Amino acid sequence: MSLGDIFLAGVLLGLLLLAGRVLRDALPPLRWALLPASVVAGLLGLMIGPEVAGRWAGVALLPEGAHGVWREAPGLLITVVFATLFLGKEIPGPRRIWEMAAPQATFGQTVAWGQYVIGLTLAILVLTPVFGIHPAAGALIEIGFEGGHGTAAGLGATFDELGFEEGRDLALGMATIGVVLAVVLGSVLIQIERRHSWRDGEDFTRKRTMPEGDEADDRPGILECSEERAILEPLTLQLGLIGLAIALGWLLQQGLIRLEAASWGGPDGVEVLRHVPLFPLAMIGGVALQVAIDRLGLGRYVSPRLMGRIGATALDLTIAAAVATLSLQILAANWEVLAILATAGAVWNVAAFWFLAPRIIHRAPFERGIGDFGQSMGMTVTGLLLMRMADPENRTRAIESFGYKQLLFEPFVGGGVVTAMSVPLIFAFGPVTMLAVSSAIFAAWLAFAWALFMRHAPGGR
Repeated sequence: MSLGDIFLAGVLLGLLLLAGRVLRDALPPLRWALLPASVVAGLLGLMIGPEVAGRWAGVALLPEGAHGVWREAPGLLITVVFATLFLGKEIPGPRRIWEMAAPQATFGQTVAWGQYVIGLTLAILVLTPVFGIHPAAGALIEIGFEGGHGTAAGLGATFDELGFEEGRDLALGMATIGVVLAVVLGSVLIQIERRHSWRDGEDFTRKRTMPEGDEADDRPGILECSEERAILEPLTLQLGLIGLAIALGWLLQQGLIRLEAASWGGPDGVEVLRHVPLFPLAMIGGVALQVAIDRLGLGRYVSPRLMGRIGATALDLTIAAAVATLSLQILAANWEVLAILATAGAVWNVAAFWFLAPRIIHRAPFERGIGDFGQSMGMTVTGLLLMRMADPENRTRAIESFGYKQLLFEPFVGGGVVTAMSVPLIFAFGPVTMLAVSSAIFAAWLAFAWALFMRHAPGGR
């Protein structure tokens, strides 16, 4: 892989992103499906790559070197994405986070661990004995749905190291299915809520007034920063801070690997942390760096807008490159596995949203819950999209609560450390053990939800 290959791959990927944006705006079906332009760009890259043009037309439209760069790029770019997640954002104290986000974080964790329970159960009882797929496929619902394309692509090296090579393509397939299902099912749920005033017979317009208490707080949330705070420093400074966050994540990764080697991962021990990728640890490095910046009063040197744009650009490149290098052969050979996992995951997410969300989230349960539903099927961006559709003026302040919730959610599941460790843990301890652990954690979150929220639900719900 030469510098020329890297340069050519970058130029072609940029052209594909431009073409993807044009096509998405020009074709009504793509606009209706609300597919990101990066996904459309990736599909175009897939068509000109060896899987379509090379196999069916016999014409190599994409240089082999560029295709190789695309396949390796997501594992690097996703680290940049996660390093920027909390840089430049307000990191409030634990009490404030708890007050704003406890119900949503509890609901989100319950849904995520339920996905592991359902996926591992299916892997043990159906997927492995019937279709011969590795039981690590039981983690693909959470990786593909909650983590999305970026997380699925970022775990590619982990899948390869552990001998589950098809895992990357299956996870990317799950992520694509999840985005489409999230938009379709979310739109249906929003229409039901508008027509029938979801679950409790309240007038839809009246329910949208600004709620009292925490939701009425006018302080900026974790996802919103005022113009006064958005001090645009040079791009190079922001890149340097991102590099420092990644370096902190790398030091943490190396420390954990050495700790494992000196303890339970000795010559005959079990190695798990060695297979954990860098990107979730880079996110932790970014949080630690932002806390230090705030404590030292250096926040003026960090631009929230530039950090957001760098992260968004890296995510677009990650998704486009990952989708463009999908293996259609693997997807076709395992379509039954994808169908079973996607169906089971979608049914669980809808059921959890319908029955658990109004019992756990008491204020603006629909507007808040629909965001968690979108994230549980199609990553964070889809959750934000559905919240905008349900509450265009953000009168319920659901977006702020959703942002605070990420501080209690993203470091662990939905692309965090637990997501990254799930496949290595299944390889190390087996699916039955991990099903037992996941079931215990799921039950603990459900009991926690009952004790703090469900038994106090309005109207006995």
